[in-house]
Order: sequence, then C-alpha cells, then structure tokens
Amino acid sequence: MRRILGSLIVSAVLTAAAHAWTVTIIKSQGQLNPGAVTTNVPAVVINNPLPQVTFLTAAGQPNPILVGDGTTFTNGGYTAEYSIAPSLGDPNLTGFNFIIAGFVQGRAQINWQKKVVRNSDNAILYLQSGTISGAGFGGSDGSFSLNIVGTLSQPANDVTVYENFTLFIAGQAPGFDTASLLLVEQDWVPEPASLIALGAGLAGLVGLRRRTR
Repeated sequence: MRRILGSLIVSAVLTAAAHAWTVTIIKSQGQLNPGAVTTNVPAVVINNPLPQVTFLTAAGQPNPILVGDGTTFTNGGYTAEYSIAPSLGDPNLTGFNFIIAGFVQGRAQINWQKKVVRNSDNAILYLQSGTISGAGFGGSDGSFSLNIVGTLSQPANDVTVYENFTLFIAGQAPGFDTASLLLVEQDWVPEPASLIALGAGLAGLVGLRRRTR
C-alpha cells in the first residue's frame, strides 16, 4: 500500500507539472524622454500551479524606468503585454493580485492602466486605471507598494493582458523631483471550485495514507 500511495503522489505531482500554463511575454519595453531612449525590461514568469508574472522595471536596460532624480529624463512610459493560455485541465481564473512598487517625490506622477481581454471573443474582462502622486501633486513622497485586487467580470483561462504606465515630473528642480517604477507583478487566482477539488484530492490522499497504517 505504501508503494501505491507513493505512486499516487508522484502521479499527482507529474500531472500538475504537465498542466503548467503557457505564459507568453509579448512586449516589455519603456521609453524615456527627451531623447526617445528605448529601454528593455526583463520579466520573470512562473507557470505552475498558477500564472505569476513579474516585470523588473528597476532592471531595465540600458536604463531603469525612472525620470527625474538628477537624470536628463522628464517623462517616459512603460508598456507590458502578455498572454495566458491553459493546458488540458487547467481551471478558469477569476482575478489577480496586482502589485505596483515604486518611488515618487515632489511634483511627480505615475499613471497606470490595466486591461484584460478574453482571446476567444475579445471581450474586455477588466479595465482599471489609477495615479500615484508625489507631495507636489497632493500625494505623499517616498516609496510605495500598492496591492490591487482585480476581479474579472467573467471567469476565463485564455486571456491577453495589457499594461501601460506613464511617468513625468513637472518641477523646476529635476534633481529632487522623481518618478520611479521599481516592480510590477501579478499573481493570478483560480475559481473557488478548483480549490475545493484540490482540497478534496489532498484529503483523499491523507485518508488513504491513514488506512494503510
């Protein structure tokens, strides 16, 4: 029985690995002005058991996504686009935790917009935007980390995600005013029914193990 239990566990692990999501980075690029300097941003992707995508905007090459702070850049933007497709048996997704980390100071702002589109019919399942401001624009100076809980209007498992950020400073002291985008991350969430099924499977394995003792 122990061998059977071991085989079941190995099979479950291999099945989970085989059902890894397909996450494709379509675009991850910024532009800083003046100069129209293009900067490429690396991404880290985890596709099992659920999609997780992190854009390392502070590690952009040749420049991070930053304006002001003593640089010659006074405005810029960053655009990310990626798709998620399921393998056989992957559940629907209901939403995500959207994390934006950065730094603003003085007369500086970062504007963001995020859109999620279902690939089968181009339906927009999520569309939101927001602004992070320094003290010069009525906000707070310093580092920030936002955790935005996004919910899709309908569950889906085959989507394309579009993200756009604009950064600018309007002060007279570019060495002080700063807008910096450090990291953008999204952790996707499955339908509750999928979690229940997973819990039932684990409970079954626990029960089988107890019966073998």
